[in-house]
Amino acid sequence: MKRTLLFVVIVFSATMLWAQKASVSSDQAIKEDRNFRIPLIGETAPSFTAQTTTGVLNFPEDYGKKWKILFSHPQDFTPVCTSEILELANLQSEFDKLGVKVVVISADPLSTHVQWVKAMEGLAYKDRENVKIKFPIVDDENLAVSKKYGMIHSATNSTKAVRGVFIIDPDNTVDAIYFYPMNVGRSTDELLRMVSALQTTANSSTKVMTPANWKAGNDLLLAVPPKSDANNPGLTPDGYYNVTWFMWFKKAN
Repeated sequence: MKRTLLFVVIVFSATMLWAQKASVSSDQAIKEDRNFRIPLIGETAPSFTAQTTTGVLNFPEDYGKKWKILFSHPQDFTPVCTSEILELANLQSEFDKLGVKVVVISADPLSTHVQWVKAMEGLAYKDRENVKIKFPIVDDENLAVSKKYGMIHSATNSTKAVRGVFIIDPDNTVDAIYFYPMNVGRSTDELLRMVSALQTTANSSTKVMTPANWKAGNDLLLAVPPKSDANNPGLTPDGYYNVTWFMWFKKAN
């Protein structure tokens, strides 16, 4: 009897220990699976192939040497996200002028995306005329894209992507990253401003930067002071000015 009881105790203890280890391993695996690395500024944007509302998309290859914006959502038919999609659609012509391709990602299936687009195109938002949504909305129901871009933040939600924005340059390098909470809408005007600033600094013949609250057409900051005339070292070169020795500007016009 004592041997039988001892055997039962040993088996029970071993079983409990195995279950505890299995539970810890499972929890660790889930935790690790939900923490995905965000591609950082200066790194190459991850590639993906997915079904979208405009057909199959091979990103970023399908857009060649264009600027690109990835705009993510946790799910369809949410009020904040709907307002953002409508604002993006309203500014499509402005993004086109800058040569920017907009791609929206949502963690719902394609069939839901199609219904969402249909509903949004029937809305008269802010007393504007109805707009056509021409940019693709990616089916990311399996979270494959969200994981590649580090948009599963387990402290917020382990099954839905956070509201992220990635601005990607013609060389497919990540140039800017934003993350927003669920309850605050994103500024589409700021996205236009950011792309315009990135393009202006990238295309300038001199190394320039944009000051705070810069808008297209404003003066630009210089990374280093301009070269002065050797014969007139105290003379400020045409087209430049400074407010102090360490803040030089290049006039826009």
